[in-house]
Amino acid sequence: MIEAAIMCLALNIYHEARGESIAGQIAVAQVTMHRKESTQYPDTVCGVVKQGKYKNGIPVLYKCQFSWWCDGKSDEAKNEEQWEQSKELAEKVYFGYIPDIVEGALHYHATSVNPYWASSYSKVVQIDNHIFYK
Repeated sequence: MIEAAIMCLALNIYHEARGESIAGQIAVAQVTMHRKESTQYPDTVCGVVKQGKYKNGIPVLYKCQFSWWCDGKSDEAKNEEQWEQSKELAEKVYFGYIPDIVEGALHYHATSVNPYWASSYSKVVQIDNHIFYK
């Protein structure tokens, strides 16, 4: 179960933040872990990562918490170096070896978008191309 959780967390890091700095990747992973601990979200890492609308057991296109999970594209990690880094960071974040740099944030978005929900939360920090909220 722990191995599956770390793999789900690594995939989320890889697909959401592989072009970001180490801090940016850690921040995405920490939001995922904060959601796991929140009563507002599923109580497993994989549940958080794969949260969305489903029809007949298949994620509905573009109706997921993390867009990569239901964008219709392959979820295979193709950049081996980035994948190895994502797995290493996932393990460190999962076991709490890295201090919380997003202050308990449960939400984030890319700076290139302005989601309707952003004004409903308090901005915590911007790291690279993501803004984090709680």
